[in-house]
Amino acid sequence: MTAPPDEPIDLLVRANRVVSEDLALDGPGAVAIRGDRIVSTGPPETLHSFGAARAIDLGDVVVVPGLVDLHGHPDRRQTGSRYGVDPDREFLPRGVTTVLSQGDAGAADWADYLEATVRPARTRILMALNLSARGESQAGPALEDPADVDAGACARAVRGDPARIWGIAVNTSRAVTGNNDPRLVLDRAIAAAEDAGVPVLFGSRREADVPLDEQLARLRPGDIVTYCFSGTPENVLDDRTGEVRDSVRAARQRGILFDIGHGMASFDFRIAEAAIAQGFAPDTISTDQYRRHAGSTPQHDLSRTISKLIAAGMPELDAFRAATSRPAAVLGLPAEIGSLAPGSCADLCALRWNPDAAPLVDTEGTTRPGGCWEPVFVVRAGMVVAGG
Repeated sequence: MTAPPDEPIDLLVRANRVVSEDLALDGPGAVAIRGDRIVSTGPPETLHSFGAARAIDLGDVVVVPGLVDLHGHPDRRQTGSRYGVDPDREFLPRGVTTVLSQGDAGAADWADYLEATVRPARTRILMALNLSARGESQAGPALEDPADVDAGACARAVRGDPARIWGIAVNTSRAVTGNNDPRLVLDRAIAAAEDAGVPVLFGSRREADVPLDEQLARLRPGDIVTYCFSGTPENVLDDRTGEVRDSVRAARQRGILFDIGHGMASFDFRIAEAAIAQGFAPDTISTDQYRRHAGSTPQHDLSRTISKLIAAGMPELDAFRAATSRPAAVLGLPAEIGSLAPGSCADLCALRWNPDAAPLVDTEGTTRPGGCWEPVFVVRAGMVVAGG
């Protein structure tokens, strides 16, 4: 609970359930907003008597901080990333107020991406800069041409805009490296990250030619493995025993983080359920939402991905944290986003449980029943952007 505001407020949002991990809050509540800041959060009776220019009672929903998607593909450029979607159309109305671009731009087109996508968007966008200088603008594998794999240029671009470029994105799958040596690609990504002093968002080689154990050994504390519950070969489970690999547990012990990165081919209920049952839940939940997801039925988004992790056995509050406060901390913004504490940016998302939602489906076509959380109301920087 926080103190009631001592000055008039612009917006008061009430709900039957308000959740914010850092406030130890999970119950009926209200959030008071002035300008683009949260000024108070607590039980509704402590705030109801304070004047608000606008008050909204959302009823039977859960209000959480604006969702933080640690792996997506926001890009508004017509000739930019082949995966890119308009963030204000595909992310923000669905509750994602902050998204980390997974390599939609590289050193050569970062300036263009910044002007065309980051600056005009209402969605907060941060970047994991592609090791490829051209990002994902080319038709073929982004990291196949050695001329594009320029660690020095990548590091210089990161150092040039540290407030917006969080780290470096590299994917060593065959579809991205082509005929290039995946070990060399990863070595260059780590060299660039060491030079710039930032983490790596890493998509692993998921084939036996480069064992996962070997790849994990190259990573450093603070690096993030995305696609962590993929069902392809070289996944987090030992195929002989069905247990979480020793190398995976050792990596977590060293401070390496594990992210979902659902996408079109990277979330398998079989892997997720086994890992979670063995105490290995993901650190963060993300969508890898991109162009092929636009207009999907049911719509692929972060609230549906959260629901899949809950269906796989992840406790509900842990799943909420994995899409709010945990990625906020990873991005270095725990006081700004992922929280409903006073002083935080007024980013909110209200989710309503739909017990009759379409079944939850993984990327292998396996389904799970059980309903789904769905976004019904979104506030970004104090402004209602959906559901109001």
